[in-house]
Amino acid sequence: MKCDVMSKTTAVEILKSVFGYTDFRPHQQEIIETLVAGEDAFVLMPTGGGKSLCYQVPALLRPGTGVVVSPLISLMKDQVDALCANGVRAACYNSSLGAKQARQVLAQLHAGELDLLYVAPERLLNDAFLERLQGLELALFAIDEAHCISQWGHDFRPEYTQLGQLRQHFPGVPLIALTATADPQTRDDILDQLNLRQAKSVAAGFDRPNIRYSVVDKLKPFDQLKEFLNSRPGDAGIVYALSRKRTEEVADRLSAAGVRAAAYHAGLSAGQRQKVQDAFLRDDLRVVVATVAFGMGIDKPNVRFVVHYDLPKNIESYYQETGRAGRDGLPAEALLLFGYGDIAIARGLIEKSRNPEQVRIELHKLNAMIGFAEPLSCRRRVLLGYFGESLDEDCGNCDICLDPPQRYDATEDARKILSCVYRVGQRFGAGHVIDVLRGSQNQRLLQLGHDRLSTYGIGAETSQEAWGSLVRQLIHLGYLKQDIANYSVLKLTEAARPLLRGEQKLDLVAPRIKAKAVKKKVRRKLEDLDYDQDLFDALRERRKELATAAGVPPFIIFGDQSLAEMAAFRPVDLETMREINGVGELKLKRYGEEFLAVINGFSEE
Repeated sequence: MKCDVMSKTTAVEILKSVFGYTDFRPHQQEIIETLVAGEDAFVLMPTGGGKSLCYQVPALLRPGTGVVVSPLISLMKDQVDALCANGVRAACYNSSLGAKQARQVLAQLHAGELDLLYVAPERLLNDAFLERLQGLELALFAIDEAHCISQWGHDFRPEYTQLGQLRQHFPGVPLIALTATADPQTRDDILDQLNLRQAKSVAAGFDRPNIRYSVVDKLKPFDQLKEFLNSRPGDAGIVYALSRKRTEEVADRLSAAGVRAAAYHAGLSAGQRQKVQDAFLRDDLRVVVATVAFGMGIDKPNVRFVVHYDLPKNIESYYQETGRAGRDGLPAEALLLFGYGDIAIARGLIEKSRNPEQVRIELHKLNAMIGFAEPLSCRRRVLLGYFGESLDEDCGNCDICLDPPQRYDATEDARKILSCVYRVGQRFGAGHVIDVLRGSQNQRLLQLGHDRLSTYGIGAETSQEAWGSLVRQLIHLGYLKQDIANYSVLKLTEAARPLLRGEQKLDLVAPRIKAKAVKKKVRRKLEDLDYDQDLFDALRERRKELATAAGVPPFIIFGDQSLAEMAAFRPVDLETMREINGVGELKLKRYGEEFLAVINGFSEE
């Protein structure tokens, strides 16, 4: 993985000549200057916010090799491939290397031929490797995905907790810890574990304004997913599901429906997982249906949507997983299918733990996730509020803002539900109660004699989906409770009594069953950038051809944002192509003429 040797100049010059950008994003320059000066830093920056440059640029400016701690081999490979494509001398040292390759990397390291070395925490903390590093010039240590250090973090990994000893072994080497998601408890834990209380702390904010957040009632999830995909032809994305079995079922059904899809979970062999990931990165797969195992392992900037088929256990996971979409800054969507059955499952899994403190933490986080999913107010405000941030006004780009929920007088409907729960003896779940209300001929219902109840068939005119939505809202508002330990049977609460007696009125939200499709226009906007979609598609096609020939993911050639700028500004020569963000000197030399040919050819049509 040896790359071209480059001269080290200033941060701004490196930003332009190596990475192809003229300006730093907010906070990047401040962080870079801190590290170049030899000081420590803690960085909280959303996915897609440019965290990597915060340590990559200083590693190129400071003498020696920058050592980056990364939790996943696949993530290391993507980072190294992208760096090498820009002419940076980078390599990874992990278990995926054969003996010969490992020796070559170590030889490069000792010869001072690496600007950046990516390692797993287990490999870094090996006594022999630490001893090897002691005799070398090191530019910095960067700990990526630092939330893995904390018990509060949703991806807690015990091996990460030992990284605090780096301060003792290498007191003169600056250390930077980076994460995209951390609530206050996790933040404090990271700082303590890594001895970074004196470090410069920078929080860039959690808002991802290009992501549209939507939540719909989970009714017929596969049909809802298929409709969502059909309304967004050509867009690639990730569907997260709770179990391995679920990922395979959904992937198989999507494939049968003509969607290029595959499952990804920890039960697959390493070779199978790598095959799926590579196909997705190459744009050969449109959809990956994955468990959380696919979380940090994907570094694909042009993911246009993330769908949660099942409810995530916490907002941190939800935020980080939805953050896989739209990392290039272009519009993206995050859809959550929300059903109360998922809550019961998630709660059950949490309560199986034998660690009472961990159960307490996880239940707290699950309740916060449920609060986000309920259709009450601007999604972005709720999401940012969890991380201690606020918006002055509603975002205008979530389902609640764009399509406010319709409320109606649901007093009579609510009384029908509560009465039915009472009359079946508070011994049955929501499905059975709804069957009674709708006058079902279900055999078990008839055997129990529930067709003779006064509530039998009184809601026949209302759909099962609508009743389900109303039941969920009554649970959320505290009129009903689910006995999770007893097959999720419904029971009345004290709050239900005045409603049943007709002493109270109740407004509820009409069910939201599908996400509104965003109409595709010929010209799309990226902030203030107006670009031609047809030219963009032609550039994307050429990129795919070049990437296939080179054996790398398409975004390694150029990101979607760079192609969007090309489609907007239509550079006419290499000099004007150089002004496009993401076009560094090496990429200009390798690919500039190829993309100019597409632009010029398109202009002539």
